[in-house]
Amino acid sequence: MRSVPVPGEAAVPGEPEEPEEPGQKESEDPGQRPRDHRVAVLGAGAIARDHVAALAGVPGMRLAHVVDRHPERAVALAALAEGATWSTDPASAWSDGIDVTAVCTSPESHAEFSVAALQAGRAVLLEKPAALKVADVDRVLAAAEAAGRPLLVAQTARFQPVHLEIARAVADGAIGTPRLAHLTWYTGHVWPGGWRGWQLNPARSGGHVAHNGVHALDLLTWLMDDEPVRVFARPCRTWAPGMPTPDSFQILVRFAGGALATVELCYALAARGTFVRRLVLSGTAGTLHHSSEDEPRAHSAPPVAPASIDGAMTEQTRHLRDVLDGVAAPLTAPHQVRAALAAALAAQLSADEGRPVDVKEVC
Repeated sequence: MRSVPVPGEAAVPGEPEEPEEPGQKESEDPGQRPRDHRVAVLGAGAIARDHVAALAGVPGMRLAHVVDRHPERAVALAALAEGATWSTDPASAWSDGIDVTAVCTSPESHAEFSVAALQAGRAVLLEKPAALKVADVDRVLAAAEAAGRPLLVAQTARFQPVHLEIARAVADGAIGTPRLAHLTWYTGHVWPGGWRGWQLNPARSGGHVAHNGVHALDLLTWLMDDEPVRVFARPCRTWAPGMPTPDSFQILVRFAGGALATVELCYALAARGTFVRRLVLSGTAGTLHHSSEDEPRAHSAPPVAPASIDGAMTEQTRHLRDVLDGVAAPLTAPHQVRAALAAALAAQLSADEGRPVDVKEVC
C-alpha cells in the first residue's frame, strides 16, 4: 500500500477513516470557529486575484489586507473584500492581526518575504516556484520548521479534481508501484502580461521551464512518491518564434527508484483559455489514465476549464483552512517541495545548455 496523502485523510496515524470526497470536507461547524483566519495577500497581480476569489468562496477564510508596491493595484484588490485594508509596506503583510501571509510576488522575492513572515509567527501560503535557488527554499523550509508554523506551497495541480482522484487510487494500491508516467498539458495562453510580462525575465521568474514546469514536476513527484534525479529538457518556440522565452517544452525525468516520466507543456493553443490535458500513470499492477478530450464540453465563447481541473484554487484554500484549524497537514510536504523545485531548476539548466542534467548539480 502506498502512502500518497490527499486532502481529507487523517492528519495523524490512527484508526482508518472513510475517505472524504474532494471539496466536501468541513473541518468543523463554522458556528463553533472563534473567528475567520485573516489573510494578507502580498502582491496584487493576476495570481493574487485568483487567491482572493478563492478566499471569498471558503467559509472561515477572509481577506484582511493587501500589499503591493503600486498603490492603485493594492486598493483595487482590497476593494474586493469588505473591510480589507491595503498598504505598500511588505512588513504589514505579517503584522499583528494577520494569521496567514499569502506570498504572491514574483519568485525572486519569495524566500525573503516567506522567511520574514514565518519568523513573525505567521502561516505562509507561498506561490510557486517556492524560490529560484535550492539554498533559498532550504531557508524557507528551515524557517517554517523553526517557527512551528504551517507552510503550504501553492502547487494547485495537486488540487485539481482529476489528480485528487488519481492520487486516491494510487494510495489505494490500484496500480501497485508507479513506474512510468506521461503527462501533456496544452493551454491556449501565454503570460498574463503578454510580451510585457515579468515572467519573460528569467532573473525574476527562473525561466519558463522552471516557472511552469515545476507544476508538472511537483505533481509527478507526489504521485510517484519518488525524487527526480536526472532530467533532460528541450524548449520550443511555436507561434511566437521571436518571444525571448520558449512557449513550449518537453522534459524527460528519471527518478531515484528507476521510474521514468515524460512531460510536455505547451502554452500556444490558438484560442486563449482552452485546455488539453492528458495523464497516463503505469505501475507494477495496472494503469491509470485521463484525458480532458473525453469530457463533455461546450464549444462556446469564452472557453472554460475542463471539469477535471476546475476549482483547484478553492480546494487548495479549503485545505489551507483545514491546516490552520489543525485537522490536516500541508499536502506539500517539505521534502517534495525541495525535490520538485530542484528538478525544475535542473530542467531549466538542461533547456538552457542543451544537455541532460543531474538534479544534484543545482543543489
